[in-house]
Amino acid sequence: MPAKRLSGIFAMMALATLLWSAPASAQEYGTLEEAQAMAEHAVDLFQAEGTDAAFEAFNMSPQFHDRDLYVFAIQTDGTMAAHGANHNLVGRSVLDLRDPSGRLFVHEFLEVDGAGWVEYQWQNPQTGVVENKTSYIVNVGDYIIGVGAYQR
Repeated sequence: MPAKRLSGIFAMMALATLLWSAPASAQEYGTLEEAQAMAEHAVDLFQAEGTDAAFEAFNMSPQFHDRDLYVFAIQTDGTMAAHGANHNLVGRSVLDLRDPSGRLFVHEFLEVDGAGWVEYQWQNPQTGVVENKTSYIVNVGDYIIGVGAYQR
């Protein structure tokens, strides 16, 4: 087979692979709607089963970690109670964490009355890159429970 025709076939195959994989890569990221639904599911479990069972599930269960979506829970004193993507944060005070823009986003989490959205920057566990993130936060008494989606 002539080299020119062979390189054309390889180019077509590469283009087809790129086009075929583009929709799949878009599915690798959670949406705001999915983040809100996961947070509400987490709150339901928290209210039904209590802190110990809920926090263990948030930290370990695949139902609370999907692609770049994961549940976190923070006590009102700023102590991380559960974190589905970074277990090293559990038990540590995160109250005065600032994102790269200087935003005290945990303070904003704790100011949410009922439920609401907070925007900030955080490291995406899939890419390792700091990205814009919007988290759905639910105030449940002595804790806030949240799930965020990275914005592209």
